[in-house]
Parts: sequence; C-alpha cells; structure tokens
Amino acid sequence: MIRRVSQAQSLLGLVELPPDKSIAHRAALLAALADGTSRLVNYPSAADPQSTLSCLRQLGVPIYEDAHGILVVEGRGLEGLRAPNQPLDCGNSGTTMRLLAGILAGQPFASTLVGDASLSRRPMERIAAPLRQMGAVVTLTDGHAPLYVQGCRPLRNITYRLPVPSAQVKSCVLLAGLFAEGETTVIESVPSRDHTERMLGLNVVELNGERYLTVQGGMRIPARTWAIPRDFSAAAFFLVAGTLVPDSEIRLPGVGLNPSRSALLDVLRAMGANIQVENERVYGGEPIADLVVRSSTLHGVQVAGTIIPNLIDEIPVLAVAATCAHGRTEIRDAAELRVKETDRIAAMAENLQALGARVEVFDDGLAIEGRCRLRGTTVRSFDDHRIAMAMGVAGLVAEGETLIEGAECARISFPGFWEVLDRLAGRPIPANP
Repeated sequence: MIRRVSQAQSLLGLVELPPDKSIAHRAALLAALADGTSRLVNYPSAADPQSTLSCLRQLGVPIYEDAHGILVVEGRGLEGLRAPNQPLDCGNSGTTMRLLAGILAGQPFASTLVGDASLSRRPMERIAAPLRQMGAVVTLTDGHAPLYVQGCRPLRNITYRLPVPSAQVKSCVLLAGLFAEGETTVIESVPSRDHTERMLGLNVVELNGERYLTVQGGMRIPARTWAIPRDFSAAAFFLVAGTLVPDSEIRLPGVGLNPSRSALLDVLRAMGANIQVENERVYGGEPIADLVVRSSTLHGVQVAGTIIPNLIDEIPVLAVAATCAHGRTEIRDAAELRVKETDRIAAMAENLQALGARVEVFDDGLAIEGRCRLRGTTVRSFDDHRIAMAMGVAGLVAEGETLIEGAECARISFPGFWEVLDRLAGRPIPANP
C-alpha cells in the first residue's frame, strides 16, 4: 500500500493510543503460566500481540473475550502447556519469539518457532546461548529463525551477564528461570525496559552500577487482572508531530510513563519541546499520565550512552524531529537499530536524505544537520512499522506530498494510524487509503 501524506497546517485533537504491546505480550505469557484464570483489560488488537495469543492457543491455553471485551486467559500453570502440532508462527514479533523461547526451554517437549521474512533476519543466537547453558537444545539457521527448541525440565540455574542491553534477552532468561532448579540471576550493566521484573514482582539489587535480577525456579504465578496502559512508543509519533507542525495541540490521555521506556520525553523537552504531563497516576502497576503537546521550536542535542536502550524504538521519529531542529543532533551507541525489523539506521538515512535532509551515518547511529527544507518525495517503509510511521510524521512537515511505500505495516503496532493523522490534520479520511 502507498500512503500519501501532505504538509499539514496544524494538528488538533485527542488521540486514544493503542495499548502497550510490550506489556501486553508479557501479561499474556504470565497469564498462560498462572494458576487459575486471568483477565487482561485493554489487550491490543495489533498484529504483534495477537501473534503471542495465537502461539499460546497452539500450546493448549484457552483464550477468549468475555461479554465486556476483556480477554480471558485460563492459565495452565508451569506444568500444563502441551506440545504444539505445528510450528509456532510469531509473525513479525521478536518479543513473541524471544520470550516464548525461554518458556519453551523448560517444557518436556520439542517445538519450532518461525516468523515472517523480517523476523527471520533478526539475531537469535543472543537467546540461544543462555538457553543452551541452562540445558535446552536450541538449533538455529545461520543464527536466525526457524528456532528449534528441545526443552528440558528442570533446567540448570545460571548467573548470566547480558552481553548487550536487551529487555527481550533478559526476559527470555528470567522466564526460563521459572523452570530451573534454584535461583537464576541476570546481570545487566545498562538498564533496559523493566516490565518483566515488575510483573514477576522480582527483587532488584543494584550494586556497583549494575542490576542483579533473580528469579526462583518453580515460583508460582497467581492469576490476576492485568490492566494494560497506552503505548508510549505510539505516543512518540504524535509528540514529535505536534511539536513540529505549527499551530498544533494534541492531547494523549493515559500514556504509560515507565521510566525505562519514556526517555524520549526527556530528550524532546531538552530540545525545547512544549509537552505537559498531567494527571499522573498508577494503572496496572505502571505509572501513566495525560500528555499535551503544543508546537515549539527545537534545537539539536547529543543523545548517547545509557539512555539509548530506553528510547531505542523512538529513534526513527527522533531523527525526524532532528531535521527541523536548530543545529546538529547526533545519536550514537545505537548499533542495536541495525538488527531491528530492518536496519533502521540505513533506512532512516536513505529516507531522510531523499526528503532533502543532511545526514551523516555511523556504525552506531546518525548525525543530522537541522533546519533542513524537506521536500515531499517517495520513501520506503522497509516493511518496518516504525519507519513507516516516522515517515508519516516527516510527510506532515515536508513541502508538497510524500508517498510512503509499504505503509500498511503500521498495523503491526498501530492499527488506524493513518486515519488518526488525517483526522488531526482536519482532512477527510479516504475510503480506500
């Protein structure tokens, strides 16, 4: 699908963002392992979290919606999953594949995890290595999916120091630790998003600048109601759009503001963005608030170091913001972007340069000279939802019309994104976009 986006005069309105898919994945997995029936309030309809539900159903977990639209998951406990009769299709979801692999490592059966072409290019040795240390047999194809797991119960407990900052690798090992003898500890030198340890209720010890996370093998997971807040990563596109497009005011209610996820808010404010945080509260164990963004002038910044894991998914749209800022913005220590759904460093550089931006590319990031005159042209999504939506924001400030090839991939995390952009810009929503 080609989506046409033209320069906007203003953006006005309220956006009900989709639920946070990182939390949704984890809530579904923990509910499946729980003793009893859990309820998941505000579970997203986006493709990635639906892939997790599909895999869990193949493992024998009853999942359905009640009369109020609440997702009901009948937990099987730690011992109740059953062997799938076909490969588990994770779609485009790296979270599904990596976290589920940790659970499957502790099962008394074999299973195979597969994904789409994009997921099949992403590195999986990073989870295979610790799972093999714990006693599972894990086979890859040149370091990638398909991922074959022959489980083992009980697994060996290990102490594992993360070689890269990765919430998915951390979560994989912690979930496998539920099926190990004794205590399994993960050590992270650079903090990453902390939803898994929060949701498992783990004690975290901080020592000499490192975090030690320990899970007890055989720990029972009680059934409960999980309330899923709205996705900060989805909010990011509107925080940038509302800042860049003149005469704009966008309200974003109920956005998750977990400190390990919301670093973009701090960076945008440091650049001069006018973003108000209102009605701060706790929802489902996570901090949330209502955000209001208004147009403002930005200046360039340096972004690097330990903050990077806490805004890694938001860097594509941050790069768009940098094209309109005064001065130079440099983003470093972000080599992980090269092994996402696509090489996001290369993809953003190609697209922004096509629009007229001045971009310098590094192995681990980008430098962008601000106050570029962006001109509409044809850009590519590279089948990456965050690239597609970042280009949608760029199209709102570029002169003329921007054509985004492969724009339909936005549905992976944000069904209806393009219609929301049209509504905020006061444009009629096309019947067949």
